[in-house]
Amino acid sequence: MSRIQATFERLAAQGRKALIPFVHTGDPYPDVTVELMLAMARAGADVIELGVPFSDPMADGPVIQRAAERALKAGIGMRQVLADVRRFRDSDNTTPVVLMGYANPIERYGQARFVADAKAAGVDGVLVVDYPPEECEAFAGLLHAQDMDPIFLLAPTSTDERMARVGKVARGYVYYVSLKGVTGAGHLNTAAVAEMIPRIRRHVAVPVGVGFGIRDAATARAVADHSDAVVIGSRLVELLETQPRDNVANTAAQFIREIRAALDA
Repeated sequence: MSRIQATFERLAAQGRKALIPFVHTGDPYPDVTVELMLAMARAGADVIELGVPFSDPMADGPVIQRAAERALKAGIGMRQVLADVRRFRDSDNTTPVVLMGYANPIERYGQARFVADAKAAGVDGVLVVDYPPEECEAFAGLLHAQDMDPIFLLAPTSTDERMARVGKVARGYVYYVSLKGVTGAGHLNTAAVAEMIPRIRRHVAVPVGVGFGIRDAATARAVADHSDAVVIGSRLVELLETQPRDNVANTAAQFIREIRAALDA
């Protein structure tokens, strides 16, 4: 059983929902990532999504694009991402870590090498935005063999056929993108989320997390009424990008505590 599955089963037994923050490796400062991850885990994050820098993050809005640019400018690549996960594991061996990014860095690194090194570092799941389920069964198989979870996106435009394909290969959880467009865009319609989640559950057996457009405690709570997890990325990255180095972890922890309290209320 993966750490992700164990986490969701524990939360379900407690009647609680998962809080999954996203931060970008090496942002807003190249040496802050491990400290930031540890602070979020202590503040109540259940799973941490860690961005892998890429020069053309096509699914991301300006906030996360800026984060990727800052990380790349600081020289952050796949080796640094995995090194940060290894350092995180020196202090935290329970909080699941999911790498989120694009195919290009993985292909350049080599799929088999990436999976082996990610497993050795302590990665629990991988979400590759531009690996559609029908084209990455071999990659998913490599992850399955290492007890790591391939995680996929679903969107308001996803057909029943696409959901069924995802349901065959996804493990850990699926990430429902609640808005059309890029990260950080638009206004979240919780009624539309409430309508979509049951449809997803007809095809997907793993937990359903919802992201895009969740910017505060009230929205997180509204989404959690219908989903198994809430994913918060752009708002958190936006908060952190203006902080001095010494206040990054504290700012993230305070934000996570507020969301955690709302989810548990």
